Amino acid sequence: MIVATDVQAVFQHWLEHLASVRRLSPLTIEAYGRDLRQFFGFLTTHLGAPPSIAGLAALKPLDLRAFLSARRRDAIDNRTLMRQLAALRSFARYCEREGVVTLAAIAAVRGPKLTRNLPRPLTSAAAVAVTDVDSRAGDERPAWVLARDAAVLALLYGSGLRISEALSIRRKDAPVPGVGQVTVTGKGAKTRSAPVLPKVAALVGDYISQCPWTLPADGPLFVGVRGGPLSPRIIQLAMQNMRGALNLPETATPHALRHSFATHLLGGGADLRSIQELLGHASLSTTQGYTKIDAARLLTAYDSAHPRA
Repeated sequence: MIVATDVQAVFQHWLEHLASVRRLSPLTIEAYGRDLRQFFGFLTTHLGAPPSIAGLAALKPLDLRAFLSARRRDAIDNRTLMRQLAALRSFARYCEREGVVTLAAIAAVRGPKLTRNLPRPLTSAAAVAVTDVDSRAGDERPAWVLARDAAVLALLYGSGLRISEALSIRRKDAPVPGVGQVTVTGKGAKTRSAPVLPKVAALVGDYISQCPWTLPADGPLFVGVRGGPLSPRIIQLAMQNMRGALNLPETATPHALRHSFATHLLGGGADLRSIQELLGHASLSTTQGYTKIDAARLLTAYDSAHPRA
């Protein structure tokens, strides 16, 4: 990254702020840093010199729109453009708050509109089958690995966890039989307690009893075939195998189990506030997407069953 020394210093302080104060995930910080480097690289060509604080202060909305247009020519989709604009705005807010410079041009540019795709939950029968060990009959992998995968997927559906939350559970906090809840760390390093059904706890217990590796109390509950921390990719592949075995659609992903958890609770009469707390959503508007899912399901049933539909 070629920038003036003053910009380099502020850029580094901003990244440290994202990690220590805002407590963003390492992957988000990496993406935001990459976005700013691409922006600075564009400005070096666009302005004819590496950007300085004074150069950033003199930016016009037209310069920002030129950057977004350049990214579009690189076939970048709207969602990535929105993330890049979010990174720029975060940097601009930091600069203004710290008294470095006011970057009014960044705030003046609107991002592209996004089409929000509603999550596609599985049916109750499909979600249960995915978490059933018997559904894995004929799989040649070790029995303890099959038990592990079933336990992780059961936590996603039975407790509404994200993959990262399930894989962050420590052995000493394992939701084994007799334990009705588990504490997990979600987005923004926020912790919450999630309920654990007896059937889910039984699957976790089965996995622990079969696991050939010693699981230290402060170590991860779920481990890979070599005893190290389990990668989310392994669970995604396990779900992919289940799609083939159960003839499920491509939308049947591990995260779809979390959506299924929320949608099935809503269909059973749970209120949105309770579902919001169970999912760990910071905003109720995020949870409200499930009302649209349920309405769509009801309309589909209406259209297929009503004699005048």
